[in-house]
Amino acid sequence: MANELKKLILFIISIAFLTTFIGLILIESYPGVLFVVVAIVIFVFLNKLTTVEKPREVFADLIAVLIWLDLTVLCIFFPPLNSSIIRVIFALPIIILLPGYTLIAALFPRREDLDAIERITLSFGLSIAVFPLLGLVLNYTPWGIQLEPVVISLVLFTVFLTVLAGVRRIHLPSSKRFTVPWMEFATNTWHTLMPKEGSRSERVLVLVLLFSILVAVAATIYVITIPKEGEHFTEFYLLGEKGKAADYPDQIIAGLNYQMFVGVMNHEYRTMNYTIEIWTLKKEFDTIRNTTSILAMDRLFRQSFVLSENETRVIPYNLSIEKTGYNQVEFLLFNETVPDFNIEGEDRINSSYRDLNLWIDIR
Repeated sequence: MANELKKLILFIISIAFLTTFIGLILIESYPGVLFVVVAIVIFVFLNKLTTVEKPREVFADLIAVLIWLDLTVLCIFFPPLNSSIIRVIFALPIIILLPGYTLIAALFPRREDLDAIERITLSFGLSIAVFPLLGLVLNYTPWGIQLEPVVISLVLFTVFLTVLAGVRRIHLPSSKRFTVPWMEFATNTWHTLMPKEGSRSERVLVLVLLFSILVAVAATIYVITIPKEGEHFTEFYLLGEKGKAADYPDQIIAGLNYQMFVGVMNHEYRTMNYTIEIWTLKKEFDTIRNTTSILAMDRLFRQSFVLSENETRVIPYNLSIEKTGYNQVEFLLFNETVPDFNIEGEDRINSSYRDLNLWIDIR
């Protein structure tokens, strides 16, 4: 039995090293770093299996939580998983179950603290409470409420509680540690919902209730995974240096850099190719004809990228203008159709899919 356990531990450690290696390949982005962090925590927990009494009972559920988190990061951020139904299947538990479960595991590490049904019920309730609170905190940070900050904060919060739960369990006698007795839990749940002394009508009502819950869960998953198509559009927006829709640079000194962010979010219900161009313009207003004409137009920036459905890209940009005389910065967003560079002025602006502009004063 000891040899089999050692083989199992070595196999799981090898898997942990493999996931860490994959995470290092993906480390170019914050989700890649997050993947590595969770994989390292898994590896630490697996190492502890050889040093504690009854290791499977101590860490089985906590390791399952960490592995689920790692797989969720992969499914949310990395193609082709991030555009499939698997993304929803893995993401839903980290919103409605896992944060609350790890919080309960950290607060109540003893077996006699809570019974199984109380733990599951509180796990759902606390998870639903924790998620909006994290969103409220993120709203007052420079990152705001966006996909990456929300997922990263939720995963790190759950990892921290998982580690805390594991530490508290280690310091308890093995007879008092909470474990997950799957068969006992299933048997107790069945006897609780379908007691032998209950009448036939009560059992029918319980079955109807369980069926209603299953239908509600199935309907929710269906609505999430196959939403009704609404208006097809693309969000195109500018953020100031603090990541807010404010504090845009308008008084500019030639040659200095001014931090900005250009954001694009795809609501077109399909994968889109986008191109962003930033131009400086010198405009003149004709008071007699009541018209505006472009006297000069120089390109500052150009970048193309692909966004899947509901994906967002926020591009940091340092606005720097070397010459004086310009009075407007034009931000153009093109979809699949990008005009040739011999098309300039109003024709180029009018051919863009979306456009934004800032009036500036250069000194």
